[in-house]
Amino acid sequence: MADKSTSGEVLGVPYNFERPSIGRMLSSYWRPGEGMLVEKPFGVGYTLNLANWRSWVVVLVAGALLWQQEQGASESTDDTDDEPVEVIVDDESGD
Repeated sequence: MADKSTSGEVLGVPYNFERPSIGRMLSSYWRPGEGMLVEKPFGVGYTLNLANWRSWVVVLVAGALLWQQEQGASESTDDTDDEPVEVIVDDESGD
C-alpha cells in the first residue's frame, strides 16, 4: 500500500497535514517579500501574510464591519418595546 502524502496540492489549492512546529507556524504568518496570501502552515488553503500591508487593510476592514454589525445589533434590541399593543376596531357599518 502506498504512503499518503501529507502535503501537496489538489486542484491548485495547497494542503499540509504535517504536525506544525512553533517555528513553522510563526514563519508562515510573517513572510516579508511575499504576496498577501501564503500557504497555511496546517490545513487546506491560504492565510494572510502579516508582513504585507494589504493584509492589515483586510484585518481592519473586517474588524470595522464586525464592529458595525455589533453596534447595529445592540441598537435594534434597545428600540424594541415588548409592551402589549391595544387595537380598537370600530365596527360602524351603517346597517
